[in-house]
Amino acid sequence: MRMRSGAGGGSSRRQEPRARPPTAIVVAWTNARRVRSVFIVAFRDSAPRIAASFTATMTESGEHHNRPPADAPPAAGPRETWWQVFVHAVRGTGGDPTTGPLRRAVILLAIPMVLEMVMESLFAVVDIYFVSKLGDEAMAAVALTESGITIIYTLAVGLSIGVTALVARRIGEGNRDGAARAAAQAVFLGVLLAIVFGVTGVIFAGDILSLMGADETVVATGLPYTRIMFGGNIVILLLFLLNAAFRGAGDAAIAMRVLWIANGLNIVLDPLLIFGVGPFPELGVQGAAIATTIGRGTAVLVQLYTLFRLGGTLRIRRPQLRIQPAIMARLVRLSATGTLQTFIGTASWIGLIRVTAEFGAEALAGYVIAIRVILFAILPAWGLSNAAATMVGQGLG
Repeated sequence: MRMRSGAGGGSSRRQEPRARPPTAIVVAWTNARRVRSVFIVAFRDSAPRIAASFTATMTESGEHHNRPPADAPPAAGPRETWWQVFVHAVRGTGGDPTTGPLRRAVILLAIPMVLEMVMESLFAVVDIYFVSKLGDEAMAAVALTESGITIIYTLAVGLSIGVTALVARRIGEGNRDGAARAAAQAVFLGVLLAIVFGVTGVIFAGDILSLMGADETVVATGLPYTRIMFGGNIVILLLFLLNAAFRGAGDAAIAMRVLWIANGLNIVLDPLLIFGVGPFPELGVQGAAIATTIGRGTAVLVQLYTLFRLGGTLRIRRPQLRIQPAIMARLVRLSATGTLQTFIGTASWIGLIRVTAEFGAEALAGYVIAIRVILFAILPAWGLSNAAATMVGQGLG
């Protein structure tokens, strides 16, 4: 704007004043600064509360998304000690051994299997202990009969390999019906083999002892024992095959417990029937065979009751009780290699027994006792191998 000259009438000059921002911009800028100040103060005061609220919201959301379903197993508790795992293995309360850590699974399966084999080996040790009091001829008869029956053990162990493999595979697939059918065919197969061996063994018992190198005295002493053991071989076959089915299903503790029952009865009945304690007749070496057969037979009854009545991982129902040649043939195929492998070791055992028998009853008795003691040293390896077979079979399924 123009400036008027002073009163003295001096010359006038035009001045350009400093530019000022429009009023609206000034007001807006001032208000923006005030709002910023208010926001900073408010955020400073409320930031902790906002952060806490946000954290709680995110935590709740994460828990919601990560919350396990209602039917999921409870979260793992504190780490188990070795002793706790051992107790679970013996009691059979360790759950599914194939779903946990590998080391725990091996222990849960191997410990019952080792103890199972200890119980199986204990039969002959107990028999020899009590029969040894009857003389060297009685001990030689038991040793030679055990050597002849080793053929049955070979088939039982070999077929057990196939039964464990097939049952474990079906359980791993979630096909419990298929596992039960495999166990049923194992029973039928065991019965058929038992008939063949039973009839042959009873008829040719004397010839078997003579073939093994027994003299006339040993044959006369051991003939009743040999006939009973061969005639009752069905309990040997079924005991092995049904325990193999339990192992394949992961129920190794059941297999162990039934052999506890069998050995308990054998230990009690052996002296009663051999020496005629109390009201029991004195049967000599024949009493040892009867006691062993009763013990194993009782264990087989417990196995069958468990399979048909108690259920569990493996249970056989009436529709599954029919002969199925295809499944039976597959069991034989799966067992062929293992049976042949076992038979090679058995043949060497029988050959050594035959050679030792030439040196008399005393040498034969000492050899058999030494072999029974040595067998206990290989039981851990046997348990670990069976545990591995079960885990591999279920893993393949």
